[in-house]
Amino acid sequence: MRVGVLTGGGDCPGLNAVIRGVVRKGVQEYAYEFVGYRDGWRGPLEADTIPLDISAVRGILPRGGTILGSSRTNPLKEESGIRRIKENLAKHEVDALIVIGGEDTLGVATRLHAEYGVKCVGVPKTIDNDLSATDYTFGFDTAVGIATEAIDRLHTTAESHMRVLVVEVMGRHAGWIALHSGLAGGANVILIPEQRFDVDQVCAWVTSRFKASYAPIVVVAEGAMPKDGEAVLKDGSLDSFGHVRLSGVGEWLAKEIERRTGKEARTTVLGHVQRGGTPSAFDRWLATRFGLHAIEAVRDGDFGKMVALQGTDIVRVPIAEATAKLKTVNPKLYEEVGVFFG
Repeated sequence: MRVGVLTGGGDCPGLNAVIRGVVRKGVQEYAYEFVGYRDGWRGPLEADTIPLDISAVRGILPRGGTILGSSRTNPLKEESGIRRIKENLAKHEVDALIVIGGEDTLGVATRLHAEYGVKCVGVPKTIDNDLSATDYTFGFDTAVGIATEAIDRLHTTAESHMRVLVVEVMGRHAGWIALHSGLAGGANVILIPEQRFDVDQVCAWVTSRFKASYAPIVVVAEGAMPKDGEAVLKDGSLDSFGHVRLSGVGEWLAKEIERRTGKEARTTVLGHVQRGGTPSAFDRWLATRFGLHAIEAVRDGDFGKMVALQGTDIVRVPIAEATAKLKTVNPKLYEEVGVFFG
């Protein structure tokens, strides 16, 4: 058995731990051979590979990013993309493909398996934690930890100058990072994509905080939108999966708060720092388990499945089911933390 491995989409803490788990168990217990495809789906499209063996994965457990590289290449948009992938897999004598990625990357794997017979096993990766079939995706815990530490640090400078600090975190359609880090970091306002926000209400919460002689921290997900507006875009360009580039809601909101309240407001955009650096212990643990169970699925011939965490168990679910809808923040959960606003 020869198995291909690729990591697609945005980089994410824990990717290397998955690769290590897959290769270590596959080589040591099943005597499989492995080939790594570089830069997501670009690798099998262009036959760009690197060797994967025990020595290649030694020492990579604590490293952030991915030794295979990543990209947002969409082979479904490439001319003869599917044919090229199948030809290159055959050329490399690859019997199965382990696809590590989020909604878009796994969406391609779904079609490759269902419509073209490519033997795929999926591993859920996204810091947004927005795949519905798994309780957690690896990378999320690290991102929340980084954001929480940033909020902790910003409290001291906000208090020193008695100004509003708006912290923009990642979260295109789901506000899990904003919700978890905002609550853990003691934010006074948390704004998420699932709930359109009223700028006047935000300003009221900010004013209330100042009346108590404290400087407010506002945490806002990049995809959050005001009730009477639309998403704030970095520019109008689209990636190969049709996504616009989000960024700027934090700066826009800070200006609105300053204009309406007369209080000085500054913005901190955490951006890609949330995805970088060494993964947390939990993400290393989860990613490693995902890797071990992914190669077991290959051994069992259980293709078209994604490994998922449900409770404390790793289970297999259809990739199509995992990518059918996003896991978003329940309104009741958001309402629950509202007691801390203002």
